[in-house]
Amino acid sequence: MPGSVDLRIGIDVGGTNTDAVVLDSANRLLAKHKTPTTPDLTSGITAALEVVLGQVDQPTERITHVMLGTTHATNAILEHRDLLKVAVLRIGAPATLSIPPFSDWPDELRQVVSAGEAVVPGGSEVTGRPLAAFQRDEVARFLEKVAGRAEAVAISGVFSPVSGEHEHLAEQVVREVLGTEIPVSLSQGIGALGLLERENACILNAALVGVAHKVVHGLTTALARNGIDAVAFLTQNDGTLMGLDYVLRFPVLTIGSGPANSMRGACYLADVADAVVVDVGGTSSDVGMLINGFPRESSTPTDIGGVRTNFRMPDLVAIAVGGGTKVTGTPDDVVVGPESVGYRLRDEALVFGGSTPTLSDAAVAGGRAAFGDAGAVAGREDLLRAALAKADELLFVATDQIKTARGPVPLVAVGGGSVILPDEIPGVARIVRPEHYDVANAIGAATASVSGQVDKVFELAGRDRQEVIDLACAAARDEAISAGADPAAVEIVEVEEVPMAYLTTPVVRVRVKAAGPLGRM
Repeated sequence: MPGSVDLRIGIDVGGTNTDAVVLDSANRLLAKHKTPTTPDLTSGITAALEVVLGQVDQPTERITHVMLGTTHATNAILEHRDLLKVAVLRIGAPATLSIPPFSDWPDELRQVVSAGEAVVPGGSEVTGRPLAAFQRDEVARFLEKVAGRAEAVAISGVFSPVSGEHEHLAEQVVREVLGTEIPVSLSQGIGALGLLERENACILNAALVGVAHKVVHGLTTALARNGIDAVAFLTQNDGTLMGLDYVLRFPVLTIGSGPANSMRGACYLADVADAVVVDVGGTSSDVGMLINGFPRESSTPTDIGGVRTNFRMPDLVAIAVGGGTKVTGTPDDVVVGPESVGYRLRDEALVFGGSTPTLSDAAVAGGRAAFGDAGAVAGREDLLRAALAKADELLFVATDQIKTARGPVPLVAVGGGSVILPDEIPGVARIVRPEHYDVANAIGAATASVSGQVDKVFELAGRDRQEVIDLACAAARDEAISAGADPAAVEIVEVEEVPMAYLTTPVVRVRVKAAGPLGRM
């Protein structure tokens, strides 16, 4: 293995295309390629790798790192496929019995995932003191009932991010009853304090372990086929990297990696740290906000496939505006989306000889793009211009929703469909259309840094506020370094302090994120 970072490959596996890029140690783009995504994952990645390796014409020994982003976890949830059967154990009786696990899940998804659920005594107060004694025998009886049916176990305790002792005790019982091989997810490392949303995230995490194994196997197999012996990472929801062993433990953290990669790629390509980013695909656009070079995280619970969760996700506004978005109706009553021709754009759009009006046709009719046969839109100009105006209005509203300040800010347009965007947007200082915008997602993966995050509740009795913040910052730095960041370059990029009211002792919740570039291997 080489002793330092030399050439890096970034890969983004989307629902339609798999993008790959090669960057050198100075982050210069040496090669890029798009290829159709394949059902088995491996073939698409292998094909993309073969092309970009041929473009750089360098020995594979120079490839030291490979970074992958994928939508496979998201698609598995939305399509209810490849999910493990999960035994759900909540440690929080009797206080939490009124709302059992899976209460807010869509029925179909619950039937696919649930192998049984139970609520047992235990958990902690927000100060970390136990709510009730842990009942080992009751946990064992539940696990014996689901033995042979459960393929994974999700364990969630009341305020376990403060004190995870009872979750760890329950994990020991799982190992004794169901064996050491069954995957176990603990909520303390996945979500924030809110029990129901954290429990939901933990269940999804357990259900996605099989998907994670497929992704990791697909990546490692594709690398082996191309003779690449490199350190492999996957990108996660905040636009930073995690090792393959971490992916197998926390696959749910890859759900938002696609938009996060695009935002990080936009940051690098446009050389901006604070901006609105619009990533336009074939079906929809994701509008997000870069803060200090990282996607702003959502401060509210996130809905994933109808399941309410509270783990870290990019704060996004999604709109049905994409290159393949269908246009129907009349000029006076035009309808834009939400249906899209997707990957069939080159077969179905008017300018490519098809019969379906799309926003790509509208961009050609409006003079924003020049591709295909412009004469094919003749007779439908009024409808397409009306559609473009409506799409612009949707974008204006989404941009205004995502902005954090009143004044104008720059906007970076990326994604293959970004040619449909206008040249001016209210509240935007300027629109930046960087070179290589079409592979911003893969570039975001290749340039991603390594992060560490701490979200803990501290009692202030006997110590001051700055002391606990320093403790949290040190823990976040240590986590980033252990994940592979360069110790000399790790920085604190985010600190959030939330005093907890109505408690008998002063308590504060502190969230800290540290991030840094990959260290030498």
